[in-house]
Amino acid sequence: MKRIVFMGTPDFSVPILQSLIESGHDIVLTVTQPDRPKGRKKVMTPPPVKVEAERHGLPILQPEKIKNDYEQILAYDPDIIITAAYGQILPQQLLTSPPFGCINVHASLLPELRGGAPIHYAILQGKKETGITIMYMAESLDAGDIISQRKVSIADDDHAGSLHDKLSEVGANLLVDTLPTIFNGEQSRITQDEDLATYAYNIKREQEKIDWQQPHDTVYNHIRGLHPWPGAFTTYEGNVMKIWWGEKDANTYAGTPGEIVHVDQTAFVVVCGDQKGVRITEIQPAGKKRMAVSQYLQGSRDRLQTGTVMGD
Repeated sequence: MKRIVFMGTPDFSVPILQSLIESGHDIVLTVTQPDRPKGRKKVMTPPPVKVEAERHGLPILQPEKIKNDYEQILAYDPDIIITAAYGQILPQQLLTSPPFGCINVHASLLPELRGGAPIHYAILQGKKETGITIMYMAESLDAGDIISQRKVSIADDDHAGSLHDKLSEVGANLLVDTLPTIFNGEQSRITQDEDLATYAYNIKREQEKIDWQQPHDTVYNHIRGLHPWPGAFTTYEGNVMKIWWGEKDANTYAGTPGEIVHVDQTAFVVVCGDQKGVRITEIQPAGKKRMAVSQYLQGSRDRLQTGTVMGD
């Protein structure tokens, strides 16, 4: 039985680790990020992969900087290293030492959407499908040879959270299906076409702000592409307002982009750059908790009037 070191950190990695355990593979070490303070009270919280590894009694290593502690991993004499959203760049020594190499479970159809936020970008860009790639790791960002891929359809009401869960499960299944081909020497090895490479770098704060000048499809994709994390926002009466959810409204409106053109008991419609709207159903006003628009309107109907313009 081959000796596996698994490296992963967030919720995305957990079903992948579970699939290795359930399929009987020998996981000699789990490597994950250190515990971090979380929430307003800054409670030290273990990453999800650590919680799952502890549940199964697996050895755990949490280096602050993997480049300084990689020898501890090699001491476990792994036949292969498997990573899935680990969160640090691996040194060359880890990439080349295991006899079966170092492979990664990446949440896109490479060479599209290399980087740390491929799930968000797949929806932000309005894609109808994405997928999982099992690849050999290289020193360049997600540029290693492709071993296997599996496509996943993106529904019109998918958001980053629901797509995350789909891709995590597909990644778990594809990895288990792919490992025997690697161990038997029957795996494919396809060089990525650099001319087709696109990138999905981690989301920055300025990218979260809604641009109402964009077409309503783009604005809708922006909202769902950042849901449930980190969340899209706009400004309203000089304050930041999170826009957690909405729906496309294909009606044509005469208002200025960002203008509230309709208010009813459950939502309000904001017109976009193509004169069509987005029907906003869930928000978080400044200093308040996340809530349905229907709840907000119960106490604030007099302030949410048609003709008000959101955004700068």
